[in-house]
Amino acid sequence: MDAGRVQIYYGDGRGKSTAALGYALQAASAGMNVFVIHFLKGRMEAETAFMQQLEPEIKVFHFEKSQGRYEELSQQEKLEENKNLKNGVNFARKVLVTEECNLLILDELLGVIDNGVVAREDVEALFRAKTEETQIIITGRKLPDYLRGYADEIYQIQKEK
Repeated sequence: MDAGRVQIYYGDGRGKSTAALGYALQAASAGMNVFVIHFLKGRMEAETAFMQQLEPEIKVFHFEKSQGRYEELSQQEKLEENKNLKNGVNFARKVLVTEECNLLILDELLGVIDNGVVAREDVEALFRAKTEETQIIITGRKLPDYLRGYADEIYQIQKEK
């Protein structure tokens, strides 16, 4: 496993989260501590219950309270959910500062950025909090240009057929 690296999986194709979770399984099997924070996917109760079987090596977190996916929420529900999503980003920063894991997966963080939930400064604070030993994987559809400079590896996932 490449300690300290930042990987980004983005694009309109399917499989970004799956690739990140596959990497999480590899890391956990190598003895690493893995944290996964899901954003914009609703509560994912069935998936979360299943993934909890992987604890303590892989810990999964959700900060959203709504059942539905973010894009399906009303404007009022989105405003309420934005607070929860910001709490998730703040938790990610705390995890990085305290070095609680070797691998931190921020699933759909790019969507949180694209929806204007967090500011560029908040995202850059994540990278400032990262130690050289901690690896980060970020997923989502749209990659803002300013994040390219933080990444060691960028994978664009797109549907071919």
